Amino acid sequence: MAERDHEPVMVSLDILASLFVVAALAGALDAIAGGGGLITLPALLLAGLSPVQALGTNKLQGAISALSSTSAFARRGLIDWKTALPVAGASALAGLGGALCASLLSPEFLRAVVPLMLIAIALYFGLSRAIKAEDVTPRMALIPFACFVAPLIGFYDGIFGPGAGAFYMVAIVTLLGYGALKATAHTKLANAASNLGSLVLFTLKGAVVWPVGLVMAAGAFIGAQVGSRLAMRFGPKLIRPLLVVISCAMAVKLLADPANPLRMALGF
Repeated sequence: MAERDHEPVMVSLDILASLFVVAALAGALDAIAGGGGLITLPALLLAGLSPVQALGTNKLQGAISALSSTSAFARRGLIDWKTALPVAGASALAGLGGALCASLLSPEFLRAVVPLMLIAIALYFGLSRAIKAEDVTPRMALIPFACFVAPLIGFYDGIFGPGAGAFYMVAIVTLLGYGALKATAHTKLANAASNLGSLVLFTLKGAVVWPVGLVMAAGAFIGAQVGSRLAMRFGPKLIRPLLVVISCAMAVKLLADPANPLRMALGF
């Protein structure tokens, strides 16, 4: 890790206040459709954190945001704990494993492939008639889902991250057969678990700026409570279009990077 990643970060009160507001907005967005990192990660970098510190601190506030929305969904009885806990446990272990193996998988490969996957997810949610409020017959049993599908997404979340919530969502809807709102609830718990798993490694590396992270976590907690209530009130009418928009926004953001190998290959 670079020397700067261990240096203390001095953040003024006005910047902390701004980060609190940013995290609250991102938490509300995350609770509905994911993608809050599109807002929080650039804000952390602008606040003067190094890339590694920004990633570690973002995992902290993201985990609290997801746990906050999970608690709100749980109070409405939208989480089947017999399904959710095995999936969350596998996601947490895989998130830690992904963070440990981050140096083994080419980031260039992920930067090229993930935008295409996000565009495919946007098209799926935008065009599919299968996304409904009601549960349908599952296409995969819980045990293989928890053993293979959830760890795959959790590993990705630990090693790279953008779009993990959308990947959890499409997997839970298509394979476990959950309706949009129930799938959102289970997605938040799985996302929280993989965030917490990777947060363990960032903490051990000293890459979490705790004063900033805790302030943002407070904002994210409040925002996620608001966002989860909006999701429960409006259901698929709000979740579905936001998933399409957020997936496209993340794809555009990744493709906008001048170093993106797909963009370079196409000559943009």
